[in-house]
Amino acid sequence: MNSPQAEGVATSWMRRIHILLGLYFFFALWLFALTGLLLNHAWGFAEFWSKRRVETTEVAVVAPPPGSPLEQARHLLHQLRLTGEVHWLVTPADATRLDFRVQRPGRQVEVKADLRAGRVVLQTTTVNGWGVSRALHTFSGVRANDSLNDRDWWLTSLWVWTMDALSLGIIALVGTGIVSWLLRSRLRWQGGIALGSGLVLCAWFALGLQWFSP
Repeated sequence: MNSPQAEGVATSWMRRIHILLGLYFFFALWLFALTGLLLNHAWGFAEFWSKRRVETTEVAVVAPPPGSPLEQARHLLHQLRLTGEVHWLVTPADATRLDFRVQRPGRQVEVKADLRAGRVVLQTTTVNGWGVSRALHTFSGVRANDSLNDRDWWLTSLWVWTMDALSLGIIALVGTGIVSWLLRSRLRWQGGIALGSGLVLCAWFALGLQWFSP
């Protein structure tokens, strides 16, 4: 059986780790919570799509050298001074056209390039800060069952790694909270009620809605 002194040291360390993790992830969790609320509710003050700005321009470019479609797209993006995640609108059918979209939170640009004529038509759609916040909640650079596109912008990969780290941090935050609760015998029954209530709620959303759906 652990001595009271050893239990006190363990409790102190768990509390310290829990507090430091909470402070480190404070702003990230607030951002996640805010964007989650924006996704769940159509609040008028956070409207962004009806307020979007769309601009169409035509630009002369130098045809990229032979290469893969992605290499040619990057060559065009360098000329156009655009950065973002490349998504193909259509699979390139020949060497005379490239049609793709460049996306980043808050802005997307449809690029339709006529390589033979050396002309590119750009349709730029820009949204406000509410649109950026909403996009950050779901931005990953890829879509399920989409074999045509992959992450090709380093900031997208950095964002995904950051979200992975945040997820692991939340797991650690919850874990230290549970350990701290177990080490405090005076809170066993209150903590058990809270933990059990959360388990029932999650089980309802994960399984119950399937069982009781019409």
